[in-house]
Parts: sequence; structure tokens; C-alpha cells
Amino acid sequence: MREADETTRQKLADALRAEPATPSELATQLDLTPHSVVRHAEHVSRSVEGTDEQLLVAPPTCRDCGFDDYDDLLNLPSRCPDCKSESIDEPTLTIE
Repeated sequence: MREADETTRQKLADALRAEPATPSELATQLDLTPHSVVRHAEHVSRSVEGTDEQLLVAPPTCRDCGFDDYDDLLNLPSRCPDCKSESIDEPTLTIE
């Protein structure tokens, strides 16, 4: 398949198979917004179900207190629910 014929989700899946990345890194690479990367990643997760692959997500983490127990791992929180810090590391995504 030619690169121009690949869908955004196929490009995202290929990028996640190549190496782990954050939504911001993927957004820059694919010319998207981080929030649209998250929405597409949700669909990619469903696409790989039933195969020998899976979308793995390292949760967002507060840099100040270390909180990482978010209900939705595939999320871009703006503040830590524990300490209210806005210093949050984005989740890291990969397909293995």
C-alpha cells in the first residue's frame, strides 16, 4: 500500500509498532492534535483486538506527586486529582 493511501489510523498503528510515543509526539509526526491522536488510538485499540497484538498504555503521571492511578489511561489530564499540579507527563502508547 502506498503511503498516500494509508489512513490516519493505519499510519498511527504503524508508528506505534515502530516505537513507543506520547500523543504529542505522534501528533507532530502525523500532523494531528494530541486529542485527535487519543481518539484515533481508541479505534486502533479496537482494531488490534482479536489479533496477536495489543495497544499498551503507560498511564499519565504527575511529576510532582507521582500520581498515576487515572481511571482512563488513554487520557490527557490537565491537572493532578491529588495535588492539583498541572505538571503531568502524557501517557506513552505502543503496540506489541
